Amino acid sequence: MASPHSLLFTNLLLFLLFSFLSGTLSQYSQTQGQGVGINYGQIANNLPSPSRVAILLQSIQINRVKLYDADPNVLLAFANSNVEFIIGLGNGDLQSMTNPSNAQNWIQTHVQPYISQTKITCITVGNEILTGDDTQLMSYLLPAMKSVYSALQTLGLSNQVTVTTAHSTGILGNSYPPSSGSFQPQLAQYIQPLLNFHSQINSPFLINAYPFFAYKDDPTQISLDYVLFRPNQGMTDSATGLHYDNMLYAQLDAVYAAIKLMGHTDIEVQVSETGWPSKGDANEYGATVANAGAYNGNLVKRIMRNEATPGKPNVPIQVYVFALFNENLKPGPTSERNYGLYYPNGTPVYDIGLQKSYLPQFYISSGTQGTSIRELYTIGLLWSFLTILMMHI
Repeated sequence: MASPHSLLFTNLLLFLLFSFLSGTLSQYSQTQGQGVGINYGQIANNLPSPSRVAILLQSIQINRVKLYDADPNVLLAFANSNVEFIIGLGNGDLQSMTNPSNAQNWIQTHVQPYISQTKITCITVGNEILTGDDTQLMSYLLPAMKSVYSALQTLGLSNQVTVTTAHSTGILGNSYPPSSGSFQPQLAQYIQPLLNFHSQINSPFLINAYPFFAYKDDPTQISLDYVLFRPNQGMTDSATGLHYDNMLYAQLDAVYAAIKLMGHTDIEVQVSETGWPSKGDANEYGATVANAGAYNGNLVKRIMRNEATPGKPNVPIQVYVFALFNENLKPGPTSERNYGLYYPNGTPVYDIGLQKSYLPQFYISSGTQGTSIRELYTIGLLWSFLTILMMHI
């Protein structure tokens, strides 16, 4: 029979164990709602397994992930975690999705099997459609979004999952000063009904914003400090008197102004992509490790402070950084393959001040019977405490 001393020690250890677990999970849950997310692209042949990526993201407390597809391996790997997902329908799927039956089949295949365990909160229908040159594809965009949303309603998922699409800042015809922001006139026929739909279903307007491109194209006229969130004189919008100390916030307010010009003040703008390459071609001015670290590091610090734009001071900015990994199979200039915060082996390309991260070498099954990330940590903690407990009884 255990002595009173042993029982007292046992009770103390159990109390500490549950206190520790409760505190850990509480701290973990408090990270929800923070405005920093990550784009998890997979155009590469050397990336780690989704299960290892799940542990990496938990270690840096990133709890919002945007995919460009609905990869079942990723969705399974993040089962029973608190990570929220935006999943994507590719541009090539738009015509098919205009058919309500096809849209419902897609939801039944790519959302329903996973949503009970993996937090899918949004579906993007296409990416940067309106800045392409395919007017037929543009005409499919809104009908496809409506079909997907109707399918969610039919299946009882519209309260959990919303629908949107992502745009390039190229949809703006004017962005300076921010209060004079407006969309390109020829896109009005597509954007006006799109905004009406966003307003109707209360979904965010997503914008891919890259101050890097502006600096690359005109490095002698655009202040590097202004685009990297470093101390600078900034600019003042003469119409509103609002001061801007960085380009990203000015771009966001230009989008808000363009939306307002079309009669809407009830739609939130979120940054679906932004980032800076750590390497580029000779003519890609500013694509360096130091600048990439400065841009993303300073951005993350601001977003973690729940900053808002001068024009929307009560709306904390939501950002998805591009991207998690360097992707070696992406076409285009060198910069396209060097936006990642991490190399595929899990080594940080640069330090942006996130919690120390690691990419474990062991594999966790991403199948339906695989151990969840939270379960793995809990089992490890329990084993450690029980080992100590047995040594003292």
